Amino acid sequence: MDTLAIIATAWSDLLQPWSMFYLILGVVIGLVFGVLPGLGGTTALALLIPFSIGMTASDAIILMAGVMASTPTSGAVTAILLNTPGTAPNAATTLDGYPLAKQGKAGLAIGAASMASGVGGILGIIFLIAMIPITREIVLMFGPPEFFLLTILGLISVSLSTGAKFLKSLVVGAFGVIVSCVGYHFVTGEIRFSGGLDYLWDGFKLVPAMIGFFAVSEMINLWAKGGSISEGGDMAKVNLKQVLQGCWLPFKHWSVTLRGSAIGTGVGALPGVGGTVAAFMAYTLAVASAKPADRESFGQGNIIGVIAPEASNNAKEGGALVPTLAFGIPGSAEMAVFLSVLVLHGMVPGPTIMTESIDIIWILILATVVSGILASAITILTASSMAKLTFVDSKTLVPVVLAFALIGSYSLNNEFLDVVAALGFGVIGFIFMRLGFPRISFPLALVLAPIMETSYYQTMKIGDGSLGILFDRTPSIVIFACIIGCLLYFLKGFVFDRNVASSANA
Repeated sequence: MDTLAIIATAWSDLLQPWSMFYLILGVVIGLVFGVLPGLGGTTALALLIPFSIGMTASDAIILMAGVMASTPTSGAVTAILLNTPGTAPNAATTLDGYPLAKQGKAGLAIGAASMASGVGGILGIIFLIAMIPITREIVLMFGPPEFFLLTILGLISVSLSTGAKFLKSLVVGAFGVIVSCVGYHFVTGEIRFSGGLDYLWDGFKLVPAMIGFFAVSEMINLWAKGGSISEGGDMAKVNLKQVLQGCWLPFKHWSVTLRGSAIGTGVGALPGVGGTVAAFMAYTLAVASAKPADRESFGQGNIIGVIAPEASNNAKEGGALVPTLAFGIPGSAEMAVFLSVLVLHGMVPGPTIMTESIDIIWILILATVVSGILASAITILTASSMAKLTFVDSKTLVPVVLAFALIGSYSLNNEFLDVVAALGFGVIGFIFMRLGFPRISFPLALVLAPIMETSYYQTMKIGDGSLGILFDRTPSIVIFACIIGCLLYFLKGFVFDRNVASSANA
């Protein structure tokens, strides 16, 4: 079947009534979780995994695509109205979005952010489409040695993106690796670290672990903090006419939109780096490329400071899908959870998915494009209403979310210990939060560790018990050089920070 026929079939499948229902449902859920600071797409995807079990593979993919494409869009609403980013990448939007709101231009900022998100998402998917033919060729160059090194690079790069918390992120990643080692070892046949519990023979299940570490821990944190998510502030009045005027601005500043989208797709393709780095990089370059006379306005309410990070934020989804689909290496925390959805529905990311499941890939692509457009339209029309969700008191919000989280954990296997596991990981996640440990490396480690272990044994077998084969292949040498480069970059920053601190104390 040629590409055009595959695309036509994918469109036909997407336009089926139930598929459109799941698409719209995913968009609505993504918008709600995006507008609630601290929750975001990762939590939404984790909560939805159990409910996707009974769906067909295409419907589950469509539902998840709706969530992933819409969450970054609505996260800009609270970033602009309340100076509270809905998701971590939306933090860059607060720098100029909130000052615009204080100037009575909240509608302008929301319109610009929503349209930039929609355009950025489409450009990111175009990048993904362009990469598909090349990706098939690249995949054939990768074997167990390359996949082993790629998993290490993914864990290091995501930790590097946390800046000064690099070492803390590695600790969380190491915890994820340890958790993944529990249960049956398919190479040696051993049952590891089960403590005599039959429940742990298959290891900790991915879904309860994800739900606990993200959703439950966030709710514990909100309950401990008390009050509402917004932490106060007045609701800005958003005028629809002003919002529509803002929608034109990403096209007026088309070079900023294109540059932000390019940065998002490029950074998103780097395993584990995610949208936060991409958004702040796009904002920084927007400031650097502005005229000297205009640079002073950034941070005071410059609309370009909203367009650049929001275009980058949504475009990164297309870029992040490249390593996720082609190599099984998640491009972000959301992609780590999405990876588990693919596996649960019988699709193994890597060389086979780009050939055997190309129809599902095209459904994912089309669903992401349509979801991005719908999310932008809904955000523009309902911005003020969604912002009111942040004023819901924790006494109302926490029990509702916890109930869904624990029901979701139980419904997967009707196993009460899954609920216990979710609560346990929730407490651990909460402790990590309070101690300032970034949690993003945990889901990546949980997904990457089995790949790392399998690739390690295969590499040792190919190399007759030696890892010297890592330095006999050009792709593995390049990846190894990237790993060394990441470590040197961290050491350089660490030494620089110490020198600055020493000079300050002198």
